[in-house]
Amino acid sequence: MPRRFKMKKLREMRNPLKYVQGRDALLSFCKETEYMGKNYLFVCSHSAYEACHDKLEQSFEGTDRVRHYEIFGGISSESEIARMRKIVEEQSIDTVVGVGGGSAVDTAKATAFYEKKHIVIIPTVVATDAPCTGLSVIYHDDGSFKEYLFYPTNPDCVLVDSTVIANAPVRFLIAGMGDALGTYFEGRASLRTESPSLENAGIPGAGMVLAKYCYDNLKKYGEAALLACENHVVTKALENIIEACVYLSGVGADNVNVAAAHSFYNGLTSLGGHSAPHGNCVAFGTLVQLCLEGVKKEEFEEVQDFCVAVGLPITLAELGDFSDADLHTIAKNACVPGETIHNLAGDVTETELYDAMIAADALGKKKKGGC
Repeated sequence: MPRRFKMKKLREMRNPLKYVQGRDALLSFCKETEYMGKNYLFVCSHSAYEACHDKLEQSFEGTDRVRHYEIFGGISSESEIARMRKIVEEQSIDTVVGVGGGSAVDTAKATAFYEKKHIVIIPTVVATDAPCTGLSVIYHDDGSFKEYLFYPTNPDCVLVDSTVIANAPVRFLIAGMGDALGTYFEGRASLRTESPSLENAGIPGAGMVLAKYCYDNLKKYGEAALLACENHVVTKALENIIEACVYLSGVGADNVNVAAAHSFYNGLTSLGGHSAPHGNCVAFGTLVQLCLEGVKKEEFEEVQDFCVAVGLPITLAELGDFSDADLHTIAKNACVPGETIHNLAGDVTETELYDAMIAADALGKKKKGGC
């Protein structure tokens, strides 16, 4: 009989077709997207509409392009996606534009995918790396995690106006750095176990290069970018951190994978009604993952020190008030079959995750007690 070999997944590199970033980049929106059709649907949060509307309209001056602005309902749920799809059909939309944070972006992506339209992303905060990825995180209407929705391609264009980011509340930049923090460590763990990429392909070396470069930039420019954002100015450091949070983390994660840090977040959402930002949860989840992996003291403390320097949590109390039963619930739901925590070496159990959460929290309390 012929010898049978296990088929390896083909390596695949995914990117947005175009990435545009810089001061007042919104003024170039029409020029950058003019080939995508005449009718646009802008899916906006309230604050995103206020931050972007005037510049967007200025970019369309002298053109016959039709713009429809719709205020987003607040969560990327099936009902909100269905509402946007109806608008696309009724208004004969050519291009869907997501303007705002992660959930507005995810809703716009899903709408464009189902209606087979162009998709452009304008992040007005960099709280997550969602803009560049070829997926959406879909939630139930009560805010609990439902599923990842994967797309065959990444966005047609991602356009980031650095001035908008500099004038957004600094807490969003902090959360974005937290989400980006997990990229390298989760990708490294996935590569070690020969797991597929987030897009279910083989992990390319270029994806890991971006993920590592993302972490290097966070360490090098994070504190300076934080100061720039606090003072509402655009500096080289801020530009580098915007790129790290949006492009390097988004494309990096897409082409490697996530692991325990994001499973921790998904487990936390199962409690319902939590208020901690996604990126803050991922940052603490990264510390939990490093405890699970048993990394050297120096590496753990380097990540912990970064979190302290930019205002990310290193204790559970900074994420919320959790009972012991809550922590067991988080661990249980973070370890269900199909969760990305299983990209770690070994079969992580909910007991092991619970213990790692307690350990990371204890190390954080010790760090804070010594400050």
